[in-house]
Amino acid sequence: MPSPPRTRPRSSLFALLSLSALAASSLPAPAEAATRAPEFEQQVLFRADRDPGGYACFRIPAIVRTTDDTLLAFAEGRLLNCGDAGDIDIVVKRSTDGGRTWGPLRVVNDGGGDTHGNPAPVVDRATGRVLLVETYNAGRTDAAGCAVPCARTPHLQYSDDDGRTWSAPRDLSAGILPPDWNSWYATGPGHGVQLTGGAHPGRLVVGVNAETWDDDRVTANHAALVVSDDGGEHWRFGATGTRPVAADGTFRQKPSELTLAERADGTLLVSGREEHGTDLGHRTQAVSRDGGDRFTGPFSALPDLYTPQVQGALLRLGDRMLLSAPADPDRRRTMTVRSSYDGGATWDAVDRGTVVTRDWSGYSDLAAVDDETVGLLYEGGTADARDEIRFARFTEDWLRPRRAADPTTPDLAAGAAPATVLGGAGTTDGMVGGALALDGADDAVRLPYDERLPLGTGDFTVSLWFRYAADDGEQPLLWMGGVGTAQPQVWLRAEPGNGRIQGLITAREGGAAPRSAWVRTDHAHNDGRWHHLALRRGGGRLTLSVDGTAAGAADVPGSVSRNSPFGVHVGERVDGRARFTGAIDEVRVWDRALTDAEIGAGNPPAAAGNTVLHLPMDRVEAGG
Repeated sequence: MPSPPRTRPRSSLFALLSLSALAASSLPAPAEAATRAPEFEQQVLFRADRDPGGYACFRIPAIVRTTDDTLLAFAEGRLLNCGDAGDIDIVVKRSTDGGRTWGPLRVVNDGGGDTHGNPAPVVDRATGRVLLVETYNAGRTDAAGCAVPCARTPHLQYSDDDGRTWSAPRDLSAGILPPDWNSWYATGPGHGVQLTGGAHPGRLVVGVNAETWDDDRVTANHAALVVSDDGGEHWRFGATGTRPVAADGTFRQKPSELTLAERADGTLLVSGREEHGTDLGHRTQAVSRDGGDRFTGPFSALPDLYTPQVQGALLRLGDRMLLSAPADPDRRRTMTVRSSYDGGATWDAVDRGTVVTRDWSGYSDLAAVDDETVGLLYEGGTADARDEIRFARFTEDWLRPRRAADPTTPDLAAGAAPATVLGGAGTTDGMVGGALALDGADDAVRLPYDERLPLGTGDFTVSLWFRYAADDGEQPLLWMGGVGTAQPQVWLRAEPGNGRIQGLITAREGGAAPRSAWVRTDHAHNDGRWHHLALRRGGGRLTLSVDGTAAGAADVPGSVSRNSPFGVHVGERVDGRARFTGAIDEVRVWDRALTDAEIGAGNPPAAAGNTVLHLPMDRVEAGG
């Protein structure tokens, strides 16, 4: 028989904290939604200094709606610290009014000193049973992670009374844990799905990921679907994708923390976190057209879907697919809901997504509250993404509407699509014909992703003309690749407050950590006049030239465009946190090192070969 959920004793200190926190229990809606309160509202749902049990923090949210329209919000209650491998319980709160109010915290699964986590709930709508797939490993008392290899086992609990009480856990290893998946194993986290169409209506599907250890190192990464056709009584493997790990530790992809959504036609879209693989991007996708038995092909990375290395969640909402995940490609912050109108084949660019918060934010899950309302359960905080878990309710009207095509400016490189002009940037007199004037607020030029754009391990030259008069701030001129201290990238920016222009590359080689090289001028060149700027990689040197005067530094080996989200932006950082105020003209990139004479001539016809991109920046055309 199901046993009642346990609650940890409430301390007198907690009671005082709870009373003092009541007035602050809800968060204000984002500024962009402040005038549309009925369309968006949110509150803090789990927080260590408000909830009972003596938890150090709460992490790893998951949410489902039951057949009685109750929302069940799950999380890991971490007792000793916020580490991933300590004494961790699975906890739940219930809401019977669509997430407006919530019942008390209950312990569904007591870790008892070990780690019981990775909640992956799914509802069988034929019986009303709520199933909770979860993962166990031995706990530790410090804040370190589980040692590699880490023995982890899948378990299952269920509730037949709308989440009030839960069965004893049952070990699922015999069915869904192969002996060689022995280095890591994880369920979800986040909701599974029950199929409604296709060849297997009623089937329950949950995502898992794992690693193989051969007594010396990790040799393979696995991402899989586990399925049940009898309401969760028996589980087996369905679609499985495996990627080998080379002896030096490199691999193409490591799809993990899978989230699932059923498309309108009954096919399954599977989206995963991608971490440290050599393929570009931090998210990857696969599709199953047979109810989760097989993938139609390998997982495919999404280079220009900007997100850090973090879990995210999918949900189908009418004709659009939603993805919740932070939008900063470097750090866990700026929780954003992005849309796809073609079943996840393409996703809105980050500037078209709807920002939930610009705070720190991490893991998330999505559920349909009713036919018109979506619930978002996510990690967030003003100081750290692990500060608390918040619950937000919103309608489709709150999401940014589908936007018409943006204006463009031509890219004259062979076979290139036009570049997108953002923010209403317009033309001005240029050094060579016209140029684009950028206001430093929201103006920029972004190139659509194309496999010709990553510069890889080879030589290259970047060249452009710029004119500005700003005396402070970061003034980004051209950005290619990722962002932050650890992601491969190439960029040029003016730093008038520091009195310089700077060019930087970050590269990765094999399994080694990324390394950076940079070159700086001793003038900011912010005199309102046109200046020619070039950054060259070649002959083991990185050279920065302004108006023919060059400075150099030693190159660093490796690829400048590996394993990070990849974008090409003119006039802004990839993460949008700084923009250029001034004008930019004749932006060119070659996949070879131009000679000193070619650079000194300023984009001469002789330098036309090996062109990666060529933006004359002389006109803006209406979007198609």
